Amino acid sequence: MARVQASETLIPRQVFEVPSAEASGKQRARSGSTTSKSSSNVSGVQLKKQIGLLDGVAIIVGVIVGSGIFVSPKGVLKFSGSIGQSLIVWVLCGVLSMVGALCYAELGTMIPKSGGDYAYIGAAFGPLPAFLYLWVALLILVPTGNAITALTFAQYLLKPFWPSCEAPIEAVQLLAAAMICVLTVINCYNVKWVTRVTDIFTGTKVVALLVIVGAGVWYLFNGNTEHWDKPFDGGLQSPGYIALAFYSGLFSYSGWNYLNFVTEELKDPYRNLPKAICISMPVVTIIYMITNIAYFSVLSTEEILSSDAVAVTFGDKMLGYMSWIMPFAVACSTFGSLNGAIFASSRLFFVGARNGHLPAAISLINVNCLTPIPSLIFLGALTLLLLFIEDTYVLINYVSYVEALFTLISVSGLLWLRYKQPKTERPIRVSLILPVIYLIVCLFLVISSCSQSPFEVGIGTIIILSGIPVYYLTIHHPVNWLADTSQAINMWCSKFFICMPNQEKFD
Repeated sequence: MARVQASETLIPRQVFEVPSAEASGKQRARSGSTTSKSSSNVSGVQLKKQIGLLDGVAIIVGVIVGSGIFVSPKGVLKFSGSIGQSLIVWVLCGVLSMVGALCYAELGTMIPKSGGDYAYIGAAFGPLPAFLYLWVALLILVPTGNAITALTFAQYLLKPFWPSCEAPIEAVQLLAAAMICVLTVINCYNVKWVTRVTDIFTGTKVVALLVIVGAGVWYLFNGNTEHWDKPFDGGLQSPGYIALAFYSGLFSYSGWNYLNFVTEELKDPYRNLPKAICISMPVVTIIYMITNIAYFSVLSTEEILSSDAVAVTFGDKMLGYMSWIMPFAVACSTFGSLNGAIFASSRLFFVGARNGHLPAAISLINVNCLTPIPSLIFLGALTLLLLFIEDTYVLINYVSYVEALFTLISVSGLLWLRYKQPKTERPIRVSLILPVIYLIVCLFLVISSCSQSPFEVGIGTIIILSGIPVYYLTIHHPVNWLADTSQAINMWCSKFFICMPNQEKFD
């Protein structure tokens, strides 16, 4: 992660610089055009704008609707205490995610760069906080999340073959590894293939959820309403439990900011980014709401809390010999979710390398496919490594609050940039009350985490702070041998993967 010369690895202007109003206006004028290798406005190679509005909606919905709604609605119910309070938490989590997404729409159109939180934190607070986010994402968040999604896919795809017991861990790991390799190859080869896979599997998981909803409606219309007699009995009012219920709900909504990771590949981002957010978030919230109503109508509180996979338990009770549909639906859902996550998160590392915070080779783009192949392979290798670590699932517990913390910092950056750069053009300008509400809720969740899970918060904080010496040793004051090694790897990757640095011309 040594710092290298800008002529070798970096874009001409730092990614953390917020575009001026004049430059932003010029960029908006040409944002709808498709870039190519031969463009007169581009020196070198550049990621192509191939993601349309529907693709953007599919990416957001596809990444959000992973395994969470199929597997873990019991987390919200456990800490809410009642089905009525649980439904309120689900709706509020959807509203809060929508508010956060709208704040990110302002940030994404004001700073039209890929990288999401990394770019926004850097623009507002400088390179060190941005690197710390990249450090946590690199070390834990992204590869661990992808590894767990892949393992979930493998477990549920193999479930019909081992119906009465767990599938052998070796079979699960090998199938998960094969899935990661296949999706990495697809992402390396063609962005259009990625969006088609996302579109197809997003449709598949929505159909599966509609099957659950249809079965629940049929069950209710047959007079089975006993679970709704006293929906608020047993509700838990402690702030700590409410915070934990929100964490469980927000986990199922996580991924709403992934389209911001690929802003540079989005056609007309000034229009399509906010439109995709405004379409996808209400759709997800409604789907989650009616799916949970179906769960609570068919399954008792005890059945939900004792189930490791609520959708599978639901299928066993309602679908009879067709109950295999639910494990298959979970597998399809996680497959599509992982595809979108690999596509988006690889751009985070690509932008980090382009800005000198990761080895230069990760910022290279293949001249034929116009995809960041080294970044994708780097992410795939990290994910494969974590597949075979026994305590992979434990790692997620240490950084739940870290995600909320950095989201809080990103939205704080929106307010800071409003104060620091009031004249900067903002194609989307949300009401000031929205980021304030979001900050208050995130602050409540972070503080509640400290009291409810002090050990996990401590480990997460240590992981964040461990990035500070790394930053100063490898980036701020790099040693010569690291710079030489980075340049050697960069040259080898350029030749082996037929890649060039990403370069853009700014007006």
